[in-house]
Amino acid sequence: MNAPLPTPPQSIEFASAWRREWRHSSWTVRFSALCLSVFYLFALLSRFFAPYDPTFQNRAMPDCPPMRIHVAGPAEWSQGLFYTHPLTMVDRVARRYAPQKSRRIYIRLFHDGRLFTTDSPKEPFYLMGSDGIGRDLFSRIVYGARVSMFVGLIGVLISFSLGITVGALSGYVGGVVDNLIMRWSEIEMSLPAFYFLLALAAIIPAGLSTVLTFFLIVAIMSFISWAGFARIIRGMAASVRGLPYVEAARALGGSRWRIIRSHVIPSVMGYAIVAATLSIPGFILGESALSLLGLGIQEPASSWGNLLAAAEDVQSLRHYPWILIPGVFIFLAVMSFNFLGDHLRDRLDPANAR
Repeated sequence: MNAPLPTPPQSIEFASAWRREWRHSSWTVRFSALCLSVFYLFALLSRFFAPYDPTFQNRAMPDCPPMRIHVAGPAEWSQGLFYTHPLTMVDRVARRYAPQKSRRIYIRLFHDGRLFTTDSPKEPFYLMGSDGIGRDLFSRIVYGARVSMFVGLIGVLISFSLGITVGALSGYVGGVVDNLIMRWSEIEMSLPAFYFLLALAAIIPAGLSTVLTFFLIVAIMSFISWAGFARIIRGMAASVRGLPYVEAARALGGSRWRIIRSHVIPSVMGYAIVAATLSIPGFILGESALSLLGLGIQEPASSWGNLLAAAEDVQSLRHYPWILIPGVFIFLAVMSFNFLGDHLRDRLDPANAR
């Protein structure tokens, strides 16, 4: 029998460094990392975490409040560890519900390929309530994470790749190329970003699929946000251009692109990582604002922004306060990225090096 292969020293060192960093992190950083991990799990495993199809409409239970969960007795564990009492609408005008204490709906764990669900969506368990047409709000939040959480990652990947490349080229080459690139970036930066975003989003043709709409929104937001980052990278690249190791590479015959790729860009990556982390909330809020205004992801698809659109009606918010729950997820995601970005900035700051 062959002996198991030894673990590479690099893997051991990385795991040890990660554990040490985790132990020395503040509780806000740990909580932020936990929140983002859960949200990205929602996005990647939506079918598993969502108890129901997000488009299923239970017209008998519109605007249903979150339902209470109870622990079943040991004799009932064969049916489920938890249960809830079904709700019946007692006032159709005000949409008020009353529990049927004589009946139980058992909540099945790891049933039908889902983390939790009930035997039938017609007898549901609404963890966070339902919307105005009886769709499970929690299921729609889970599926909405696919848009709201990945719009930031993809947007930052596009805008920062463009900003790093253009900024490093401009700062290293200088001259006419530098002037042309910087003047163009200044024109883009002078545009009022949100109103320009609204104007561009308004020309998205109606009837496009959710996937195409998503990528168009990401492309528009990336087009707006790259210029400011490119200007900062340009200044950093210009300062690196005169350093001895860059001049040595030039004297040894290194091509312009090789020097930029091997020496200039790596010198600005520390700042780029921190700036990218701090920029992701802007993409999340931008998509949420567009969807809230009806210019982003459209029904029946869900994002946290268009789920929050129901809270625009003050009367609905007064009677059904749980429709604000998507806003809580947006708040947690934005603050988590900000806390992690601040932590990375402190850790990568040479003044804090130990």
